Amino acid sequence: MTVESDNDSDLERQIAAWRAYMQRRPELHDDDAAELEDHLRERIGDLIEAGLHADEAFLIAVKRMGSLDELSREFAREHSERLWKQLVLPGDAGTPAAARTRREVPMMVLFAVLAAIGIKIPDAFDAAENFYVTNLSLFALVPLAGYFIWRRRAGLRLAGIVAALFAVGAVGANAFRLADDSFSITLTAIHLPIALWLVVGLAYTGGDWRSSRLRMDFIRFTGEWAIYFVLICLGGGVLIAFTAGTFNAIGLHPSHFIEHWMVPCGGIAAVVVAAWLVEAKQSVIENMAPVLTRVFTPLFAVTLLAFLVAAIWTNNGIDVDRDALILFNLLLVVVLGLLLYAISSRDLTAKPGVFDRLQLGLVVCALLIDMLVLAAITGRITGFGFTPNKSAALGENLILLTNLAWSAWLFVGFLRGRMPFGRLESWQTRYLAVYFAWSWVVVLVFPPLFDFA
Repeated sequence: MTVESDNDSDLERQIAAWRAYMQRRPELHDDDAAELEDHLRERIGDLIEAGLHADEAFLIAVKRMGSLDELSREFAREHSERLWKQLVLPGDAGTPAAARTRREVPMMVLFAVLAAIGIKIPDAFDAAENFYVTNLSLFALVPLAGYFIWRRRAGLRLAGIVAALFAVGAVGANAFRLADDSFSITLTAIHLPIALWLVVGLAYTGGDWRSSRLRMDFIRFTGEWAIYFVLICLGGGVLIAFTAGTFNAIGLHPSHFIEHWMVPCGGIAAVVVAAWLVEAKQSVIENMAPVLTRVFTPLFAVTLLAFLVAAIWTNNGIDVDRDALILFNLLLVVVLGLLLYAISSRDLTAKPGVFDRLQLGLVVCALLIDMLVLAAITGRITGFGFTPNKSAALGENLILLTNLAWSAWLFVGFLRGRMPFGRLESWQTRYLAVYFAWSWVVVLVFPPLFDFA
């Protein structure tokens, strides 16, 4: 076989891989993909005639045609009627996408129904209120992980690992005898969902958690899932209001049914339904999380800057009671979320812009606030000793401080042209393991460490 034929074979394999990737996008029909492939081949031919190697010609041709998202938006403008129909219709009955939809909808319904049934089982055993406080994330996320294991066609090994991690979570939530007013109940209720959500991420990635691209895909999924879930809950709230109003009008009072069946079963099932919606529609319309990031990043930057100015001007320290600690930690998590979703939608090859500088300002403000919170926590611990709440807050703020500080350093390096933007993305996705590990420490180690206080 000649070198030329080897090159032709390699080029055809590359084009075939590109075409397969294109055809996974539901908004592009086969005719559209064929048309784009023709354009790609023309560009490759021109570049090869100009003296480039086939591999170089392929990469440059793909780059010049624009990213797949840009192509999708172009097709969206030209075929808007088709795209809007795809939001609710599976497409032609004979297409692979339609067949996949017919398979996935019943399975989604099955896992949603299992979640709804599961949340009611403890009622049959008169479960205490604290049982739901610490175990709610297990009832919500086990069916979701199961759905992804089925959807990714995961093997028994991954299913076993995911099941074992959920079993560890169940032990952490139920093995310790805690008083009703125990701080550990609150800490478990906050940290166990974080730990288990990353177990869901393991199922989402099909077990390939080492892939930076798949970790970023899971981060994108998380943002989109949260938006869809909130929208479903808002719609459910409207449905509940109409249900109550219409039945009350005929002398029936459905408050017990709404409180004990409609709200818990509907809410827990919505966890799976929202995930299915994200998976089914993620390529048809532009992701919402990055769009909201563009809106809220400047608003949060101004708010944080105003807070820092006020704190310095008044010389007032931060009150580190439990509610305040939760508030500030949520604020810092939101800042990191804005950073993550801006990264997820950014062209890694684009040059620094105004929005990048705005993000750096947001990160620096959050970093300074984190330092103020850490100073306040340290002062309280020095004066009154360690408690579960303050110890958890200390660890979380140190973790956030490290993330924010290194993110700021990478941002500065990128803005000065000393390092690629991809290093910031890689840092954020790899750092998820730290949050995962700390959440398990709080759930499993803190209760016996602090005598189950």
